[in-house]
Amino acid sequence: MSDAPHNNAFNPLPTILWVLALPAIAVEVVLSLAKTPFITAPGADAWRGQVLQDYAFFAQAQQWMFENGQFPAELMIRYVSYPFIHPAPLSTVFSLVFLLALGNMVARIFAVWAVVVIYLTAAIFGAFVFGVLVTEGGMLAGGFPASYGLIGAYTFILWVNLAATGGQQSQAFTLIAFLMGLQLLFGIMFDSTPDWIADLAGFVAGFGLSFLVCPGGFRNAVAMIRRRGK
Repeated sequence: MSDAPHNNAFNPLPTILWVLALPAIAVEVVLSLAKTPFITAPGADAWRGQVLQDYAFFAQAQQWMFENGQFPAELMIRYVSYPFIHPAPLSTVFSLVFLLALGNMVARIFAVWAVVVIYLTAAIFGAFVFGVLVTEGGMLAGGFPASYGLIGAYTFILWVNLAATGGQQSQAFTLIAFLMGLQLLFGIMFDSTPDWIADLAGFVAGFGLSFLVCPGGFRNAVAMIRRRGK
């Protein structure tokens, strides 16, 4: 029996995933502690609202920038700051689960720089599309659009693998169809916000970008996935 590292059932997560997760974890720890006796600063219990106000993405802000032809840094930074702040602790937990679990396969095949590019590009594109399509009351916060970019890259990996093995390529899109179906169901049941627009846009960005950043191009990606499966 081979003792190669890829046979270990407890392989550690790639470091880049923790690098992407740590800012959100740090922010959540501080904001959660603000509602406990550990932090006694004045107004600490209102920090989350203030952080969202200062760093979340607002559709109206994008509309204002394009209408006025002005792009101040304090508004532009929101395209990449909003994935690291969340409206509630539970949202942070689910977002991190998406990032760590679904990004694991991508980070083991794609280069570190490619994972970062996909994550941030999906966040930016998701926010941009959200800002275009949502006209009123549109606040975007949390890492889901960026994580959906990694789901797009993961779908690309499955799609390439199915193409190489003669499988039904449409099966690669089962996960995103399931997740979008869940969001539609929750939207009907709980009148949820239109964040799914940014999530879907993030997925499209991640899938499309994978054609450019996958290691060695399409053919080499097929060979790499085959080797990983052995």
